[in-house]
Amino acid sequence: MSRYKCIVEYDGTSFVGWQRQTNGYSIQEAIEESLQHIFQIPIRIFGSGRTDTGVHAVAQVFHFDLETSMEEIKITYALNHFLQKKNISILDTQIVKEDFDSRHDAILRTYEYIIINRHAPLAILKDKAWHVSIPLDSDSMQVAANLFLGDHDFTTFRAASCEATSPIRTIAKAEVIKKEDKITIIFASRSFLQHQVRSMVGSLKLVGEKKWTVQDLQSSLDSKDRKRCGTLAPACGLYLAKVEY
Repeated sequence: MSRYKCIVEYDGTSFVGWQRQTNGYSIQEAIEESLQHIFQIPIRIFGSGRTDTGVHAVAQVFHFDLETSMEEIKITYALNHFLQKKNISILDTQIVKEDFDSRHDAILRTYEYIIINRHAPLAILKDKAWHVSIPLDSDSMQVAANLFLGDHDFTTFRAASCEATSPIRTIAKAEVIKKEDKITIIFASRSFLQHQVRSMVGSLKLVGEKKWTVQDLQSSLDSKDRKRCGTLAPACGLYLAKVEY
């Protein structure tokens, strides 16, 4: 038995998310179908984490097992042959230890959220970023983002359907970077709650618009009340950027 680790990027626009669903086509399903075409047997893959409908990935990680070994580069080429028309690309394949687990062994996950802050509508980046036409104060957004650093109860910023046993999460990085009309918001943590990043970004946008003060965001965090969360940012701007082990 050989265990393989793959790094994959994908455009999540036309998928119902990473995980197999009964209501649509997922990235997991597309990759598993491709593996079955290659090896002529059902093969299940295990991702480092779920991404929701419309969310993208630059470096999602998954693992799977094979009864027989195959050269890593051949697996990469073969998978990409079947996936190339689905906006999914395998970047790298490696043989790993038999006890490697793409989800449980991850020590840090980094998400990036892209906002394009201009009046003109998006053409090239349509479905790849959040178009915000109202001018945003990125400096105020950074001050507000700093409030998320460290250990907090993120009940305010979790989905009602979130199944995590604890709302406590530790944010290791919270950065707001502006370059011309592009604002990139970066969050890193070992794990996130469902919709946590999009909820935090939506609230930061309110600060950037001057609709909320930094203290308003602090009060929202302290309230531990989902009703006090800002607008949920759309999925199209969110990217799983890196998973570290």
